[in-house]
Amino acid sequence: MKEQEKANRYVAVSANEHGVKFIRLWFTDILGNLKGFAITVDELEEVLSNGASFDGAVIKGNVRSIESDMVAHPDASSWQILPWRPAENSVGRLFCDIKNPDGSKSEFDSREILKKTIKKASKIGLNYYVAPEIEYYYIKPENKQFLNDHSGYFDQSSVDSVGSDLRRETVLSIESMGIPVKHSHHEGANSQHEIDLRHTNALTMADSVITFRLAAKEIAAKSGYYASFMPRPYENHNGSGMHINISLFDGDKNIFFNHKKPSELSEIGKQFFAGLVKHSPEICLITNQWVNSYKRLIPGLEAPVLASWTTGDMNSLIRIPSYRPGREESVRIEYRLPDSATNPYLTFSIILAAGLKGIEKEYKLSKPITTNLSTMTPRDINKFGIKFLPRTLSEAILLAEESEIISQCLGKPLKDIFIENKKLEWEDFSRSVTDYEKNKYLFL
Repeated sequence: MKEQEKANRYVAVSANEHGVKFIRLWFTDILGNLKGFAITVDELEEVLSNGASFDGAVIKGNVRSIESDMVAHPDASSWQILPWRPAENSVGRLFCDIKNPDGSKSEFDSREILKKTIKKASKIGLNYYVAPEIEYYYIKPENKQFLNDHSGYFDQSSVDSVGSDLRRETVLSIESMGIPVKHSHHEGANSQHEIDLRHTNALTMADSVITFRLAAKEIAAKSGYYASFMPRPYENHNGSGMHINISLFDGDKNIFFNHKKPSELSEIGKQFFAGLVKHSPEICLITNQWVNSYKRLIPGLEAPVLASWTTGDMNSLIRIPSYRPGREESVRIEYRLPDSATNPYLTFSIILAAGLKGIEKEYKLSKPITTNLSTMTPRDINKFGIKFLPRTLSEAILLAEESEIISQCLGKPLKDIFIENKKLEWEDFSRSVTDYEKNKYLFL
């Protein structure tokens, strides 16, 4: 029996043993929004073998498109039971790869884009691992305000019991689905929390991020709350980032580790690092894709505004976590640009593409900035030759339009439709009249 047939058989047997009645077929649109539809268990074996047709226009985001048939092909390795659904007539889920009716791969499938980029790395013997630190808020849906928990960074106080209980249940739920959690804790703002997923290969992790975001929302909703991954929901509080810890392995060897100077990256690690520094401004539209994303990327909010790096500044774009003797496998780069509302498939793809470009072209890594980034003047910034990150979605669109690396990584069809989505969003935002404007100008 072929491996695929064995995997399909395992899913069918597992569904029967667990009394599964419905199976949700999951995929995302190009913006990272979870989409899908359900089949009954009676259809499972047929769909595992031949896929299931659906209206493919849904994966193109907010751009209106004519209906176009596509086929969702389940990935049997992604099979899990949804723990927040009833145990009786339970619900399973399968992530899907999207194909055209003729069997060719869809150009708009974010998951396939990541697979393709990972394959490029594997051709030169590199395995790509990531570990995201995902920040988010619990809010009250009726007034869109955060919970009145009064807790702060790493606090263990009982006054935030609602948020802590929701976070606890979320951790238990996703771990029951095979998603290991390294840490979970209260973040710096009221009602803000963080869950750090343990490192694994980038494709599995992208699936895990999508799963975690839904799990957090479903579990919060049961208690009358909402888990928000909005990049910055409140003007007087920090935004929610998704810092990504990145490492590359050749077999069981961490190629970022420098045997001669353990406190520094290897030469390949420095080249990968330099690729991220150089290309971050142009890929920012992918890693930070919403109008609101740029309300997080401002000075003073422990988020990057410059394409630079330091050894420890919390405003840095990238940092190198301290090396612990005997832990060569843990040497990594922490990329602090993305926010929690990103499309993880495209973000993990473009990060890898930028880093590989640095290796391919043998980029030289600049020296770290030793000046406090938050106190640097425009003259200092020019002196060091540092580039600003985009300050608005509009600026990010302009840089992305000219980006060769986005074209190479995403492909022109997906790049074009992604940018079209973002232009529509910017136009919609530009037509809106904000509370700030009303408060500032209404009585002119």
